[in-house]
Amino acid sequence: MSADRRLKRPISAFQDFLNQEASGGYVLMAAAAVALVVANSPLAGSYFAMLDVKLGFAVGPIALYETVLHWINDGLMALFFLLVGLEIKREVLDGELSRPSRVVLPGLAALGGVVAPALIYIAFNAGDPQAARGWAIPAATDIAFALGVLALAGDRVPSSLKIFLTALAVLDDLAAILIIAVFYTAELHLTALAAAGAALAVLVVMGRLKVRRLSPYLLVGLALWWFVLESGVHATLAGVALAMTIPLDRTPSRRDADSHKTSPAHRLEHWLHRPVAFLVVPIFGFANAGLSFDGMSADMLTDPVLLGIALGLFVGKPLGVFLTALLVIRLGWADMPRHASTGQIFAVSVICGIGFTMSLFVGNLAFTTPDLLAETKAGVFAGSLASAFVGLTLLRIFKPESPPAHAA
Repeated sequence: MSADRRLKRPISAFQDFLNQEASGGYVLMAAAAVALVVANSPLAGSYFAMLDVKLGFAVGPIALYETVLHWINDGLMALFFLLVGLEIKREVLDGELSRPSRVVLPGLAALGGVVAPALIYIAFNAGDPQAARGWAIPAATDIAFALGVLALAGDRVPSSLKIFLTALAVLDDLAAILIIAVFYTAELHLTALAAAGAALAVLVVMGRLKVRRLSPYLLVGLALWWFVLESGVHATLAGVALAMTIPLDRTPSRRDADSHKTSPAHRLEHWLHRPVAFLVVPIFGFANAGLSFDGMSADMLTDPVLLGIALGLFVGKPLGVFLTALLVIRLGWADMPRHASTGQIFAVSVICGIGFTMSLFVGNLAFTTPDLLAETKAGVFAGSLASAFVGLTLLRIFKPESPPAHAA
């Protein structure tokens, strides 16, 4: 196989990933907009009542009844976290994060982008222990939403900058997963936790034995989800744990991409990507973005929770990402993304302040009262929309160092 063909394969795969993520971002934006309209229309009562309907089943000693909203957030979103886990695994073992030299810049920039917004939020809410639980809400970047906005800038953005944002967002998701596991775990039930550990051990053994069929992993993964749900650890983390156990081989060729020759992890990621991007995440957005303006007043705009989230996303996120990236580059620990200018790095750092999906998800874990959830939604909307508008404007202003065509 020629060198040119070897180069085209990963570039094509990465471009397909960008295109699907960007398109999914547009669908997510539309779903969020529809939710806002419905929540402030005569259909508002039916919308909120539908999310509060309890559904479930009972089979012998096993019984599970939850509201529609909980089924979406705890059940459907497990597929989102499964896909996130597969993407993280692929990037670390076989992608942009497979070499230490490529991890330094997005890795440290992601760390700065987690710490800075959290500090801003805490500065506004340190005096209220209940409100302080939301410190991680502005710390996450929504990869689909961010790449959707980045795609609107067209060919002005070098490929290296898209790779930087994607790698940063993947590491950002990893940080969010760790934060959820450590800081947003309820009271533990040891029997269920032990059963979850046993299910995970079975998955690890299957992976070590190189079991190639996906169905055994998915069946044991379903049991793992149930035990994790019962244990007090958030159920969606079962998706990440499952992803880490599924075998991943080398990057498949185009001829093998849709065949049995690809690894189980590649096949599952390929199958999940469209349903998650175009169904799961938009459903989550529609169910969680319904912010009613009824009864809101101007006083809410000065609420510490709302301000902490909005400013954490719009100010803290870009400052943390940009200043850390600039420091890493100036110290010589990593190179500037090829063909990208300092202004474009700052513009992408602002876009990192779009925290929609993961921010709303963490908000649902941090708070349970309607007032705090409403303030969370308002803060996430304000910070994310401001980051999207300003970031896109800056990308149209700042030019690359050289024509970005074929930049890598």
